[in-house]
Amino acid sequence: MYQKGFLANSRRLVMVSNRGPVEHSLDQSGCVRQDGGSGGVATALGCAIEDMHVTWIAGAITAADETACGGRIDVGDGNVLRLVVPPQEAYRLSYGTFCNSILWFLQHGMWDRLRREDPAAEAAAAWSGGYLPVNQVFANAVVAELERTGARRVGIHDYHLYAAPRMIRDRLPDAVLQHFVHIPWPAPDAWERLPRWLVGSICTGLLANDSVVFQTQESVDNFLETCQAFLRGALVSRTSGTADYAGRRTQAWANPVSVAPEELQARLASPAAEPYYEKLASDAGEQTVVRVDRLDPAKNIAAGFRAYGRLLEDHPEWRRRVRFLAFLVPTRSSVPEYQAYADEVFREVAAVNERFGDESWRPISVFHEHNRLQALVALTMYDVLLVNSVADGMNLVAKEGVVLNKRDGALVLSTRAGAFEELRAGALPVDPGSVKRTALALHAALTLSPLERRIRAQRMRDAVSEHDLSDWFQLLLDDFERIETARSREAFVAGAL
Repeated sequence: MYQKGFLANSRRLVMVSNRGPVEHSLDQSGCVRQDGGSGGVATALGCAIEDMHVTWIAGAITAADETACGGRIDVGDGNVLRLVVPPQEAYRLSYGTFCNSILWFLQHGMWDRLRREDPAAEAAAAWSGGYLPVNQVFANAVVAELERTGARRVGIHDYHLYAAPRMIRDRLPDAVLQHFVHIPWPAPDAWERLPRWLVGSICTGLLANDSVVFQTQESVDNFLETCQAFLRGALVSRTSGTADYAGRRTQAWANPVSVAPEELQARLASPAAEPYYEKLASDAGEQTVVRVDRLDPAKNIAAGFRAYGRLLEDHPEWRRRVRFLAFLVPTRSSVPEYQAYADEVFREVAAVNERFGDESWRPISVFHEHNRLQALVALTMYDVLLVNSVADGMNLVAKEGVVLNKRDGALVLSTRAGAFEELRAGALPVDPGSVKRTALALHAALTLSPLERRIRAQRMRDAVSEHDLSDWFQLLLDDFERIETARSREAFVAGAL
């Protein structure tokens, strides 16, 4: 039944991610209301597939999501959402413990921030008791959708679903599986912190895909080296970007995710944006440093505030002349490491404001809320955008700032952010581990001549326009075509023999 209708359905796409393009909530009357999804992955994918017909399989994040799980949900533009509901305890172990409390920290180089007695043992228990059962629920939903529709193409996204490809492949060997990993993939030595069998299981799951896609070439190389280090019998070629394992070849390659400039500009053109321009306007002669981030340890927010304090200390001439607007989105507050980091961030804000501010001037203003439109308005008016993350798969804020800013603002960008590779011709690079160098980079950004600002800003705008969100998604679609063409050629040759 699965192979029937292949020609008619070969262009259909099933998308799989932890979060979907919409979330549901209950209004005051108890009716289910549909809102846009809040996750960065869902936001990017939602924009990319506007002109397609996609079935999106995602988890029920809210209680109202579970209420809406009765069937296929129309989310507009011909796209359909199917929500799955994993067992509650399994999801807690998978999402809350394994993904957010362990895997995220490992893949972002922050293992030393974990506040756990034995994170490796905790990871092993959460993998078996949570991650695998949740991945099985997603895999079952994918298999059911492919069998129902005759579709073959499956686009799986991010670190929540490393085990699902193997589960799908075992039941539907002819499925065309592509997995995009949105976060960094570290070198093999970072993975040594987990049990070897567990890392091997992660690699085995990913190598069930026809294609595994990363943000940067560095992550591609690290992934291939990890497979070689943890999987006996894996044959890896960095030259061709392939890994051969268990009778299957998987292609690993880089395709950096981007932004949709037209969609961003349309949001800023709405009447709802107008009040924020007035609210955030600077005083005459004042320059503005902006950051927009989730309140996440990987974003290195506290160090950014310390660097700004160091700037005001070393260069008193900037006091009252440079303000810092920080738009910090609450996230994962139930995870102890995140709550501890949030406390550290706000202590740093208070310290800088107390030391350098007074009743008439506050150096740092923090907007701690979910308000994307306000943050987008702020990106139009920065003189300096600070992105000093410890590690980032990409960091779309850097690209959003580049295309939205109206002042030819400077970008101080971490060399550990995925966006650095594309924006390095215009950005001011910074080592995220050095407060001193970050302060120096802020000073350099604030003292750029208007001509140099303009040249740097144009270089970065050109880089984003050369590879925007539609280009990113088209390359993923082209990859499906490549896989299917190669399979057809192999089948033809086999038939001829």
